[in-house]
Amino acid sequence: MQDIKVLMADDESDTLNVMARSVEREGYRVVKALNGQEAWDKIKKENPDIILLDLIMPDMHGFTILKKLREDPLPHKWQPVIIISALGELGDVKKGFSLEADHYITKPCTMETVLKALRMMREAIDQKNSKDNKII
Repeated sequence: MQDIKVLMADDESDTLNVMARSVEREGYRVVKALNGQEAWDKIKKENPDIILLDLIMPDMHGFTILKKLREDPLPHKWQPVIIISALGELGDVKKGFSLEADHYITKPCTMETVLKALRMMREAIDQKNSKDNKII
């Protein structure tokens, strides 16, 4: 498996730690953030391959992070964002997708649901990379 770095942002430290352990057991490298500003700073510094993003966090809302990320993307790199949030109303989900979230999971959820979403994004990254590397 390609070495994939996942940034996980959630202001509930117990939830974040449990999720991070499960994601690490699947072979991903994990970078954790406990608030929105820390998540934004680590996105810029760590250059994660996939972002798991809570929405309701101190210092910066997840939608703000997603908007900033999509307005100023890294050149030549697609960073899929999976929102994992208790905000599960249709309007919240629509807003997430209108800001170009790649997947939306509502809490409470199972770790298997999160891991399936990560696998799906990893496969999409692998497909994009193999398509970009083809010699024509």
